[in-house]
This record gives sequence, C-alpha cells and structure tokens, in this order.
Amino acid sequence: MGKIRIVNLAIFFVLTGILVSGGCTSGKKKVQVHGRPNFLILMSDNHSWNHVGCYGDAVVKTPHMDQLAKQGVRFTNAFCSSPSCTPARASMLTGQDIWRLEEGANLWGILPAKFQVYTDILEEAGYLVGFQGKGWGPGNFEAGGRARNPAGDPYETFEAFYAKRKKGQPFSFWFSSRNPHRPYDNNSDKAEINLSAIQVPSYLPDNEIVKGDISDYYSEIEEFDKEVGSFIQFLEEKGELDNTLIVVCSDNGWQMPRGLANLYTSGTKIPFIISMPARIKAARVVDDFVSLNDLAPTFLELADIPIPKEMTARSLVPILASEEGGRIDPERDFVVTARERHAFVRQGGAGYGGRAIITKDFLYIRNYEHEQWPAGDPPLYGDVDAHMLHYPSPTKVYMLKHRESVDMKELFNLAFKKRPAEELYDLHNDPYQMKNVAYEDTYQEIKKILTTKLHTYLRNTQDPRVVGGEMRWIKGEYFAEKDKHPRPSPSLQKELNLKEEYSYVD
Repeated sequence: MGKIRIVNLAIFFVLTGILVSGGCTSGKKKVQVHGRPNFLILMSDNHSWNHVGCYGDAVVKTPHMDQLAKQGVRFTNAFCSSPSCTPARASMLTGQDIWRLEEGANLWGILPAKFQVYTDILEEAGYLVGFQGKGWGPGNFEAGGRARNPAGDPYETFEAFYAKRKKGQPFSFWFSSRNPHRPYDNNSDKAEINLSAIQVPSYLPDNEIVKGDISDYYSEIEEFDKEVGSFIQFLEEKGELDNTLIVVCSDNGWQMPRGLANLYTSGTKIPFIISMPARIKAARVVDDFVSLNDLAPTFLELADIPIPKEMTARSLVPILASEEGGRIDPERDFVVTARERHAFVRQGGAGYGGRAIITKDFLYIRNYEHEQWPAGDPPLYGDVDAHMLHYPSPTKVYMLKHRESVDMKELFNLAFKKRPAEELYDLHNDPYQMKNVAYEDTYQEIKKILTTKLHTYLRNTQDPRVVGGEMRWIKGEYFAEKDKHPRPSPSLQKELNLKEEYSYVD
C-alpha cells in the first residue's frame, strides 16, 4: 500500500507541475509550484451516461467526446449528487452532498452564501473564473446572499472570457450547454439518425413516437458534441490544450419518464470524461464510483489549494495520477444520491425526499414521502417533463394517453404511480430497475447490508433525515411563480382533456 502511494504522489507532482526540492529545516522536502493547470467543464443538460458513442451507443454520433475519451479517462460509474439541475450543480460547486446545503437541496431555490464554492476559492488564489449558460441554477442567487451566480462571472462566449485573462493567469471556466434539455429544437438542421437502430429502454414503450422523441434528443447531443469540438479547437489555437484539464459531463439523467427527478440510474448516472493528454495517461477506462461533487476537491488539490474540511467529496487526483484502468481505489465501491423537491408539482409545494445507494450490483432507494406522488400530482405529473404540459413531450404524452392499454399499464405505473418506502434492484439481472425486490426474502440480507452502509454514510455526513435537525428544504421558497399555477398548452388541454389552469398553492 505504501509503495502504491509513493508512486501516485510522484506522478501527482508531474501531473500538477509541482517540483520537489530540499532545504526545508524540518527535514521534509519543500514543494514549489511552477504553473497551475486550467480547468474547463463542458456540461450537457439532462443527458444520460449511455447516450455517447464511447459509452456504447451505436446510433448517436459524438466524435469529439469519443476522441477526448481516447485521450483521457472515461469513468463508467459516475453520478450526480441529485437528479435535479440546481442541487446537482450546487453539490458540484461546494463538494458537499445536497442534504448539507439547506435550501440548496431544491430546484429553483437558493444556495446560501455561507457555503463555500470552489470557484470563489480558485478566484481568491489568482484564477480567472467564469461561466457560460446556466451555471448554478435555476434559482435566485441574490436571495441566498450572493452578489453573483456561484459559478462566477457570466460570459456570452469563451472567447470573451479568455480575452480578460492576464498573461500566464490560470483559468477555470464552466460551459453549461442548453443541449439536450427539452423542449427539443425541431426546427434545427438535424443529422440523419436511423430510427430503426435506436434501442428503447424497457421502461419506455417501444414505438415510433418514442423513437422519434429519442431521435430529437440524440440530435441535441450531437449539437453538444459540436460545441465540445469548438472548445477544443480554441484551446489548440491558443496553445492552452496541454495545460487545461477538460471535464465533459452532464448534470443529471435524461428528461424521460423514470429519468430526471428519479433516483434510478436513468436519472443519476452521467457521462464523465476527464482529459489532459500532456499530463494524464490516455485511453483509460475507470470503474471506480465517482461523483460530480468530486470535481471541487480535485480542482483545489491540482491548484495546490487546501481542501476545506466541509467538503464531503473526495479528490480524483489519485485516480488521474494512476496509470491503471478498471477498479483503482477499493474504497470507491458505492455512491449515495438524493432528491428533495424538484419542480413545484404537488399541493402546497411538497417535495419527495429520497436517498439511494448504488453499488456495482445493486441500487437501494429509501422513499421518505412515499404517500406522495413521485412524479407529481395527477393529472399533470409535473416531475416528468414537460412539467406543466406546456411544451411538446411526446413520450410522456403517449404514456398518459394510453395508460389503460394492456401493454402500457405496467410502464405507466412504474413511471407515474406511487411507490413503496423501500426499493431494491438487482442491477445484474435487472439493469433498467423494473422489478423491486426489496420485500423478497431472498434479498433481505443484501438489503440489510445496503441500508446499514447508507445510514452510516448519511450519519457521518450529518443528514437531518437520519441524525435529526431542521430540514430547511421542506419550506424553502420556490422562485418560479408561474409553476405554482400551471397552464397546459391549448393543444394538450384538448388532447388529454385537461383544465385551462391548475393550482398547487394551498
């Protein structure tokens, strides 16, 4: 074990550009920094891990992401902290689990200013920091006591950001793409996508309507891939590629029934590629369980900045410094994810609290408000987009229209109906999490092991749902007023026999 650590540290010094020299009176070697790496996050929006060429999808074309994977490290077990934009991004910025962030656990809420974000820490250390697109959000950063978006200063383009950089100044930039968030752009030029080749997951109906919906989603992933390519080209032109750590990822899973806002892998598992060819051994596939949250301590360690003790995430530097693939750190054998309130889709703004632990073989979910509708109150089921049925969402609409048909009833129930307090899925035999085995005798021993491991983690990280204390997200303000009185589109009012307006306000 000691030998492995010495080798990793030696590679780490090369990785970060840190040279070791003697002369320290304590007898230890003195560390001197000679150049700090740049950080570039290229994030898609609502994009599941398996819909990238290098992750095995034979239909969607993603040459730039595939090339970065060949030049870097592709993680096969990467997850967001929460299947919801705002808390997932808050966790990434703070390096903390969502239950530690008070109202930061919610969509359209706040991220209280008392929670440090890596962007501010880097900026204080001399980095130029900025973002393009959503950054942290959606939410109200002013109401959280912040003068700006926690992601940093906003820029219209990466070029405008780079133009503000002083000579030799390290930078950290977060490009938050709109792709492939719904509604999909049906007017753009789309690449030819073979509908017959699209593999529909078993939790969705397998028909032309759903395949067409997935095709539109794929087209926007391909647009994101082009955006990735433009950033790489710019870095090459500026001579910055060798000194820039590039992260390609998503914030959470896709916007399909049982995807976004769900603790199933279709809602939490994301593509995650890290590339820096000049300093990281290329073409590695790593199976360790990692999280978006791990980026904050990783960036700080690579910038030679102390990692705040509040961060519950772990730096990825030992993995990046390794030359190995497969499983590297035996302690990275699980990830814990969580959800609280996603959209304002239940009477009184009620959320749907849950925690989940994911391992190589199993997914265990604890639903705390299982008396609520997990997909939002009927008939809109607003935690499945379109949350107000105000824009096209062909798969959701098809399932709503055909919910009573023989071949649709089970799928509809899985996506929209109420769920038990506990869910357990055998991922080896049931990769799409269709059969809950939490109450079967055969699985009671593994359920006990997983619940113990989950509760230990939640207790150690001070989750109020386990240790007690105020759960500020329960009554946290929701800053999108129109969502509280949803008005479905006229066409869907007619098609689904809906009212002109609903209200979730007591």
